[in-house]
Amino acid sequence: MKSVRVVVVGAGVVGFSTAVCISEAFPSCSVTLVADSFSPHTTSDGAAGIMYAAEFPDIPLERQRCWFKDSSDHLLAIAQSQHSPDAGVILSSGCQLFKEVPANLKPFWSEFVIGFRLMTDEELKRFPEYKFGRAFTTAKCECSSYLPWLEKRFKKAGGLVEKRKVNSLQELSHFDLIVNCSGLGSKTLVGDTQVHPVRGQILKVEAPWLKHFIRDADGKTYIFPGIHSVILGGTRQEGDWRLQVDRGDAESILERCSRLEPSLRKAKVLSEWVGLRPGRRNLRLEREVVRLQDRRVPVVHNYGHGGFGVTLAWGTALDAVGLVRQCLNEIPLQAKL
Repeated sequence: MKSVRVVVVGAGVVGFSTAVCISEAFPSCSVTLVADSFSPHTTSDGAAGIMYAAEFPDIPLERQRCWFKDSSDHLLAIAQSQHSPDAGVILSSGCQLFKEVPANLKPFWSEFVIGFRLMTDEELKRFPEYKFGRAFTTAKCECSSYLPWLEKRFKKAGGLVEKRKVNSLQELSHFDLIVNCSGLGSKTLVGDTQVHPVRGQILKVEAPWLKHFIRDADGKTYIFPGIHSVILGGTRQEGDWRLQVDRGDAESILERCSRLEPSLRKAKVLSEWVGLRPGRRNLRLEREVVRLQDRRVPVVHNYGHGGFGVTLAWGTALDAVGLVRQCLNEIPLQAKL
């Protein structure tokens, strides 16, 4: 008896999360993950990986709350388990700073992090440029450990991994169901003109004395202590395809972060990294049917997370499982036999 053949395109945090959720939810399906880049060569590998979110403008807030809650539950459970060191998921405490008081004092995700509160005037004295702050503890996920851990979990559930570039959905016409988690690759793979690069550059430094994260709410300046190093960022350059390190950006990052945390002027730079986030006005999580080689093949799309891939990956993966279930119920019986 031949099982339904499912293919997931993309090996970043969204692709592997989705592949794991599908393979564990439907053990009778044959699930293959196909990608041309794997860890440590994915955009996810450079992500700061700290759990907080911004709102997508045209997606119901309740759906975004579900994505955040499901991801948060998943990562916090790992952080507080014996899997934490292998998976690279830890708890991290710190603050988010605003130069102007935001309209919304409590964001939609505030109830799902630990100990969310508004900072006191006394605490803000440390940051004279800022008028408002939020303090909380949340999960931090280091994808250089987390992606290999997810890959092992996927293979344990019977998943298959294939390294090759997919140029067109036509190349996948022998599968019964396609799940597209190709991120920025969706621009060419499915001709999505709405997805665009958002260039991010970071530095990794040695500063073991720093224990708490600090993030400017504009998303361009942040200090995130991790397991082996501290990530300093960053840039959010829309429509910029450059993958080489920019010296001017590196100097700007160091200067901005040192204003927040003067001790960083003594930190040793370990490495520099550039990645292209899959920017999109709204994350795309939906299904459609496409015609491939005279067959109608269902496709589930899950991409366009921007800078919130790690934050929303597990929640959107579980949502994608629901769409996959709908597709499986509609696949003709002969495909299942």
